[in-house]
Amino acid sequence: MKKTSNKLTRFWKILGPGLVTGASDDDPSGIATYSQAGAAFGLTTLWTAFITFPLMASIQEMCARIGLVTSHGLAGTLKANYSKPVLYLMLLFSFPAIVMNIGADIAGMGAVGNLLFPSVKATYFSIAFTITLLVLIIYLPYQKIAMVLKYLCLVLLVYLIVPFLYKQDWVAVLKSTFIPTLKFDKDFISILVAILGTTISPYLFFWQATMEAEAKKTMKKDLVVNKRIMNDMRQDVDFGMLFSNLVMFFIILTAGSVLFNSNINKIDTVEQAAQALKPLAGKAAYLLFAVGIIGTGLLAIPVLSGSLSYIITESFGWKEGLDKKFYQAKAFYIIIAISLILGLSMNYIGISPIKSLIYSAILYGLTAPVLIAIILHISNNKKIMGKNTNGIISNILGFLTLILMTFAAVILIYMLLI
Repeated sequence: MKKTSNKLTRFWKILGPGLVTGASDDDPSGIATYSQAGAAFGLTTLWTAFITFPLMASIQEMCARIGLVTSHGLAGTLKANYSKPVLYLMLLFSFPAIVMNIGADIAGMGAVGNLLFPSVKATYFSIAFTITLLVLIIYLPYQKIAMVLKYLCLVLLVYLIVPFLYKQDWVAVLKSTFIPTLKFDKDFISILVAILGTTISPYLFFWQATMEAEAKKTMKKDLVVNKRIMNDMRQDVDFGMLFSNLVMFFIILTAGSVLFNSNINKIDTVEQAAQALKPLAGKAAYLLFAVGIIGTGLLAIPVLSGSLSYIITESFGWKEGLDKKFYQAKAFYIIIAISLILGLSMNYIGISPIKSLIYSAILYGLTAPVLIAIILHISNNKKIMGKNTNGIISNILGFLTLILMTFAAVILIYMLLI
């Protein structure tokens, strides 16, 4: 018993950047996408969770390895080894995409706060969440931020409970999970593209690499990247991506079994999904779903704003890092503050959360294939990675991800033009 406890304790200590990165992918915007998939198509998209897991894990492992080997984030590595136009192009697309994603998440949290406490306007909740996050990001040291984010991941466990509060047809669930369904119509293809874009998002690449580099700075021993550190990193990344995709699976299952079967097929926002669950699955399911949305927002927004700040500061060579105090890296924290304020202001300048989601998905969809190609090139470059270049399996999964994301980008462009 004690041996098992020690193993679990060590495993929990190993978990860090990979777990946080994976969990942050299930932000309020992601929950909205998965709820839309379940409401519109029932259980027929459940299989996507197990397709995206190995693809997501392979790319994030490459990013983590780049961060560990180079001691720089992805933007810093790009700047040092590739032409500046490529870096600035990524910056040009990433800034509006991440800000709009932040805006959609803040709005979703505010709306859900209003559902739980109707006497308080959603606007007030949005402002309160924004101020709280900004204060915590600026005043907490990196180690505490990392620990807070790590424990916030536990909030996502509520989504593994919600489906069990409603009677399920487990035979149908297993069938939809292991036998892929494809429908060659615009709406179904659109939701598949949305799921791919939501699970394999560019900001996650930047965050993963940077957090591994930050974690390396805090190590007192084994500063040389050895086999044990690499194995620990892979366990962290694999578990984080598995956890992320399990949460995605259970959200689609909840919406697919509860909302779809009740003929509620159109869900545009997370608060609509939460509200629709209340009369159908009961108050407990509604409360858990709603609380989960707020928790995931508190987890994801620091990741989004932090990713953006790292991208910009590394690109221009400014002092950066969550391990630094405000006066040591003013530009870094000011960029975080600006991204949060701009995100908060989205609703007041005529850009609704739904539009923000659409615009950010388009920008993510266009940049993801380019970034994946660059990540593959870096992680196979012996001058940069030394002996830590990709293995055969990493390259197979990586190139498969590149093909799928390129195909998704082409479909996205086609749908925009027709």
